Amino acid sequence: MAGTPRIAVVTYDPRGEEHKDRDLPVLVEALREAGAGAVAVHWDDPSVDWAAFDLVLIRSTWDYSWRAEEFTAWAERCGKATRLANPADIVRWNADKRYLGQLAEAGVPAVSTRYVAPGDPVDLPAEREYVVKPASGAGARYAARYPAGERDAAARQVERMHAEGLTVMVQPYLAGIDTHGERALQFFGGRLLHASVKGAVLAPGTPYDADKVAHPDLRPWEPTGAELAVAERALAAVPGDAEPLYARVDLVTGPDGEPWVMELELIEPNLFLGLHPDSVPRVVRAVLAAAR
Repeated sequence: MAGTPRIAVVTYDPRGEEHKDRDLPVLVEALREAGAGAVAVHWDDPSVDWAAFDLVLIRSTWDYSWRAEEFTAWAERCGKATRLANPADIVRWNADKRYLGQLAEAGVPAVSTRYVAPGDPVDLPAEREYVVKPASGAGARYAARYPAGERDAAARQVERMHAEGLTVMVQPYLAGIDTHGERALQFFGGRLLHASVKGAVLAPGTPYDADKVAHPDLRPWEPTGAELAVAERALAAVPGDAEPLYARVDLVTGPDGEPWVMELELIEPNLFLGLHPDSVPRVVRAVLAAAR
């Protein structure tokens, strides 16, 4: 491809409110300074001609989980019109957190999860603290932490989520999150970009429909060899032939003291570039290579 690469950096429409992605203008400006025709675009803007871009880079589409089917349908249309990163088949697979079960089947240590679809019998844990959240969700939306044996509030949450057509996830709450935090290993262009660690998101007694701080006490982190190995195993288990341009693997400490996968973020992970400004040039190089 000759000439200036045209890149759509895709985000959500804040609809008059303050935009929450602080990295978006930084990335767009850095791409422009590197010679790209980069522009921030809302994914659900019907006036956009996606075929006019050499690369459509999904970034902060942070409202997608409320409209998962609409979003994945958009990704498939967009992927047919031009190059989409990450590709539409990866987006659809990653939009449903039932992928955690597939990772576990592939031998990747992951947080054990039960899935309760609308109409399924609801059996909540009686012996240990647990978490209830949707199989399609982001930013701790509709997630809550319950003490062992607490059924009434959790059952009401499940009922509400089922009424909205959501499949429910039930997971043990791992105490290692409170002591060791949650580590996020960010990959870009197939290589480790940087890592961060944050504190516990779910405080006991916080209602599932309350707003939560998605990344409390965020700070840089140097991943251990074991953490890097688990993250790479998770990425190797992603189905299909296409390699994700970007990925974030969220790890927690399991009961065995080893890192377990909490989530594998392949759609719209926060890059935390404000925390890692030295990573901006590497991201720009990888995006330009993908566009060309």
